[in-house]
Amino acid sequence: MYPPATGHSIKLLKLMSSGRKLQKWFALQHRLRVQLKHLYSSMASIETINFDNKVLRSLPLDPSQENHPRQVPGACFSLVKPTSLANPATVAYSTSAFELIDLPETELQRHDFPEYFCGNKHLPGSQTAAHCYCGHQFGVFAGQLGDGATMYLGEVVNKKGERWEIQFKGSGKTPYSRSADGRKVLRSTGCCVTSDTRIERDINYTGNPILEKCTVILRLAPTFLRFGSFEIVLPTSPESGRRGPSHGQKDILEALLNYTIESFFPEICQAHPDSLEDQTQALLEEVVKLTAVLVTEWQGVGFCHG
Repeated sequence: MYPPATGHSIKLLKLMSSGRKLQKWFALQHRLRVQLKHLYSSMASIETINFDNKVLRSLPLDPSQENHPRQVPGACFSLVKPTSLANPATVAYSTSAFELIDLPETELQRHDFPEYFCGNKHLPGSQTAAHCYCGHQFGVFAGQLGDGATMYLGEVVNKKGERWEIQFKGSGKTPYSRSADGRKVLRSTGCCVTSDTRIERDINYTGNPILEKCTVILRLAPTFLRFGSFEIVLPTSPESGRRGPSHGQKDILEALLNYTIESFFPEICQAHPDSLEDQTQALLEEVVKLTAVLVTEWQGVGFCHG
């Protein structure tokens, strides 16, 4: 039997209990400090983003740097530079998105962040380019379309080894802009940076344009290659009379297939190591399945792509 607790012993027990709680609290704080130190030591700064622009090393580039609307044969990308904006200002950012490229929020709060992420300042390691692709519009093959308001910035390999391609949207004219100005406005983007530079937009298509602020969005994906990336080699369409700018160039098609399969479907390479034809057939089957799943998920939330 233990002796009955006295007033002094109860106070002592309470103090000991409080002391243990304080020890646990200090230990937790220490662990958190260590974890945060490790986290931020592995994060990048704007100047040290880990760019590795593989697609520009793997696919043919446009030899011309003339930045005006034109057909671009024999190339998958054209090197271009963003058009500067007046007084850019950050409107919104996603911390979770920037964590994918190892940028902590402290970097997003820098005074010069909007200068880098609207294109006024060059992001060290980036190489801006516009992608050449084709597509179908109004039910027929439309020929060359391309990045008319979008610019590839580069691919970032993060500390997990993940590869993320990042793009500007609304950063100015490219060879694929056709009759447009290469700009976007605040209401048309989930924006990152807006500005005092103004452009005309006829919101309701009534012939009464107004001036709106130019806005640039940053977007991320493992890749922005699409079906139209491969259609640049198509021959003349009997319905529209249009053809891909690199029509008939089998070498470009093979380069696109090799890059896509090796980079995003390595299991296909392993299953068919000696035959690009077998790899291509397997890629087609996989893309059909993935596209069916994607469209089903769109319809599940009531979305239909135009």
